[in-house]
Amino acid sequence: MPAFSQSTTTTYTSALVPPALSLPVIETEFPRQLHPYWPKLQGKTRAWLLEMRLMSAATVEAYADGLCYTDLMAGYYIGAPDEVLQAIADYSAWFFVWDDRHDRDVIHGRPAAWQRLKILLHAALDSPKEHLHHPDPLVAGFADTMVRLYSFLGEGWNARFADHFHAVIEAYDREFLNRTSGVVPTVEEYLELRRMTFAHWIWLDLLEPSAGYELPATVRENAAYRRAALLCQDFAAWYNDLCSLPKEIAGDEVHNLGISLIHHEGMRLEESVNELRRRVEECITEFLDAEKEVLRYVERIDDGSTRGAELAAAVRTCLFNMRNWFSSVYWFHHESGRYMVDSWDDRSTPPYVNNEAAGEK
Repeated sequence: MPAFSQSTTTTYTSALVPPALSLPVIETEFPRQLHPYWPKLQGKTRAWLLEMRLMSAATVEAYADGLCYTDLMAGYYIGAPDEVLQAIADYSAWFFVWDDRHDRDVIHGRPAAWQRLKILLHAALDSPKEHLHHPDPLVAGFADTMVRLYSFLGEGWNARFADHFHAVIEAYDREFLNRTSGVVPTVEEYLELRRMTFAHWIWLDLLEPSAGYELPATVRENAAYRRAALLCQDFAAWYNDLCSLPKEIAGDEVHNLGISLIHHEGMRLEESVNELRRRVEECITEFLDAEKEVLRYVERIDDGSTRGAELAAAVRTCLFNMRNWFSSVYWFHHESGRYMVDSWDDRSTPPYVNNEAAGEK
């Protein structure tokens, strides 16, 4: 049974899952939850995408709600103050748009445009207030989210987040080079790169403003806490690869664990899918063990002092939301139009992406 009460959140039934992608343990042991702010969150993020010119009015009207970007974040950061969740949701929506721009720059052979954007994002990460009015909506939108995210905790958290996202930008650059040169990374190379392009540490950093507490390094580096944290993110990354495999094969992608297994390990498609499932299921089993270890660690933190009680409560909240990442990611992939490849006119080109929005002139 879950280790936490669900009395403060919304639970509900979800979409049917194709048998090939079904994980019964998620449906039974990881109850789905949704932050009560979600209805307002969805509307405000939709308005923010328009205000920042990250999507056209027609695209927002036709696709924004169906992409379920706000559902994903509202199912993860349970208990976050509304303004924190709003900033995270807007940042997440921006991240998806950035990912689409990166994809279009690869497909249309725009290395110079990508390099300009990469340099600007590095700069905006370090001085977001100076980039709030940049003419490129992606740069201005990113700066807007960073000003807000930097306002919640201290300078230490801000510097850590910036370091982690600088690394994500560079990982996207490595992915750009791999894709434009047709290089399929080996399994080990891919596993390392994927932790960066999926932004494992970013989503884990954001647990802290959601809990209203900057965790000390002793907690973040604790073996049990770190293991649980990485497992929830690895699950998300590998399950995303499992669900994205048809779309990415259709789009001649080179970055998917299934593709690396086929290319470098000589697996057939069916074998690679089975191996992806095995890794996904292993993440779930190992997380359940790590969760127990973290809870024992929390008992030692809660030493009777005020500080110990506050820190223990924050760690419990972060662990609770690591658990929520499993259900939120799982259902997102079966409700978001981002993965409904069979309904697209062109299986390699998402209908919510257009060349103008992706940076073409």
